[in-house]
Amino acid sequence: MAEQAEKPARSASVARKTKETDITGTVKLDGTGSSSVESGIGFLDHMLTSFSRHSGIDLTLQCKGDLMVDDHHTVEDIAIVLGGAIREALGEKTGIRRYGWAMIPMDEALARCAVDIGGRSCSVFRAEFSRPVIEGLSTEMVEHFFISLAESMNATIHIAILEGRNTHHKIEAIFKAFAYAMKDAVRVEGTGIPSTKGVF
Repeated sequence: MAEQAEKPARSASVARKTKETDITGTVKLDGTGSSSVESGIGFLDHMLTSFSRHSGIDLTLQCKGDLMVDDHHTVEDIAIVLGGAIREALGEKTGIRRYGWAMIPMDEALARCAVDIGGRSCSVFRAEFSRPVIEGLSTEMVEHFFISLAESMNATIHIAILEGRNTHHKIEAIFKAFAYAMKDAVRVEGTGIPSTKGVF
């Protein structure tokens, strides 16, 4: 019996070093949800760890950023690195499902996320937060994170909070909804390119 060739690992590493941040990130799309995240921002670490766990995408990320200024550069550049690593790991995207969506409750909060990793960058974000900061993360940066991620990943990401009062619950529901949407979108279920154009 002929041996079957092993499928190439869908993984990638990206490094980004500027005067503001020094970041290295590695993703493995067909992982087990294991992660090691050190961003310097406690709540962002928690959200990225949750994303990895629920998406099944292994994630290793280390960042040294100018947090003495504020969290903007760190959050933005982490999104750029994460999006770039996912885009690279997807390769030619042959056989992927392409689309993914999820609706996730977190106690009284309810988040909806839909993604298209078909090569067009767009971010639509509908959420409001009553607390300005949670454990070092400015809540206004949650929207900016997903804008930067969509641009870097060449993806469309729609996010909305449908219900909720507690800011922690709403943001965590958003990241979990994004995780489950991505889990579906990156899944390989065919052999061709899921586009009438034949290319992405």
